[in-house]
Amino acid sequence: MLSELAIKKFAIIDDIRISFKEGFSVLTGETGAGKSIIIEAVNLLLGSRASADLVRTGEQTAELEAFFDIEPDSHAARVLLEQGLDGSEGLIIRRLISCSGKSRVFINSRQSTLDLLKQVTWNLAGISSQHAHQGLLREENHLDILDEFAGTSSLRQEVTGLYGQILPITKQIESLKAKKQEKTREQDLLQFQVDEIEAAAILPNEDEDLDIQRDRLQNASKIFETVNGGIHEIYDRERSLIERISFLRTEIEKFSSLDDALEPIADRLNSLGFELQDVAESLRTYSATIDLDPESLESLSQRLDLIAKLKRKYGGSLSSLFEQYETMKADLADTRGLEKKILELVREKEIFEGKLCQKALDLSMGRQSAGVALADLAQKELAALEMGKARFEVVVSHQTTENPEDIQTRDKEKIFSTGMDKISFMLSPNPGESPKPLVKIASGGELSRIVLALKAVLSFKS
Repeated sequence: MLSELAIKKFAIIDDIRISFKEGFSVLTGETGAGKSIIIEAVNLLLGSRASADLVRTGEQTAELEAFFDIEPDSHAARVLLEQGLDGSEGLIIRRLISCSGKSRVFINSRQSTLDLLKQVTWNLAGISSQHAHQGLLREENHLDILDEFAGTSSLRQEVTGLYGQILPITKQIESLKAKKQEKTREQDLLQFQVDEIEAAAILPNEDEDLDIQRDRLQNASKIFETVNGGIHEIYDRERSLIERISFLRTEIEKFSSLDDALEPIADRLNSLGFELQDVAESLRTYSATIDLDPESLESLSQRLDLIAKLKRKYGGSLSSLFEQYETMKADLADTRGLEKKILELVREKEIFEGKLCQKALDLSMGRQSAGVALADLAQKELAALEMGKARFEVVVSHQTTENPEDIQTRDKEKIFSTGMDKISFMLSPNPGESPKPLVKIASGGELSRIVLALKAVLSFKS
């Protein structure tokens, strides 16, 4: 509880110190006496943002200080302990606000941050102003109130975290599917082109090799005539080369006994005769390989035409054809890789969705149980506020979906980042009337009392 409040150089207040005792305390005074300024000071000590116009005119710094008695097992005590601060003797909060707009925060004499101050004072005190009930008109706030009461905020954070992990995976899957769809339109053409090149089974430099073969086939008859003419000259004709060399060798040998210098010449002529025999045999062997079949030339020409056609289609040369072939194969493999990656991401998403569904169901069960308890306790508080005949209910509902893209339970209940539940506070002001949403039927006075009732209930939980 707030035990003491000190305010210096703040707005119209010069210097005051207020002590509070256990029980109900009332600050009264005429309009302009400073009641709202005291409330504003408490708001600042609870973590609201400060501005320079709050410093009293002519002063450099405003100073606010509050002392709270806190229980050892309270939220504030736990936060202090985590920060290495001793809260066993209470909590002292001090704020200095300069006329330049800057402010400093001190918690138990240690300078701290505004964020830490908000953590410490999260449920330490509450301000119910004449407009506080307006928050009840927004149903999204009903969920926050129920989670605070149920103690399910950490479980809700887990749900939000899992939901946040699924969203980027979903976007990546959608992106890859769009890319795959675009590639699929090209895939049939790519597959046809790859099959066309593979069916041709073209070898490196085959076009050049075939050009040489074609020239040889086109001149096969002339080559055949020349080769066989050479054989005829060496062996078959009258006074063939073999005969003449043999005759000359014999004549030289006749005189080699008279001159030793002629003997090696005769030997060389003898060797030349043997060499001519080898040449003739080689020509016979080659002659047997000459292809004189016109169909061979036709087949080779067709092969060259096919290669020329593919070269024109794929870049003008065999090197560019092979390069495009490898690129097209890589594109096809990339498309298949996209399918594999999509399946991997879908499986990963399903794992996260399974965890999310279980957490959302656990969270929903906790909320439904807490909703009954919250309604019961709030009902008792409303009775103390002269609304005993009214009936207050907490309704937990779910939204079903037929959209397969939505994250959903097995029962097709849609899951959001906050879980699967929609929370509505319902009120029946008078006996016999069915409960209806607060936003539709509650008056300002009724809403103000419901705010007080809920804050009282939440204070019990803290």
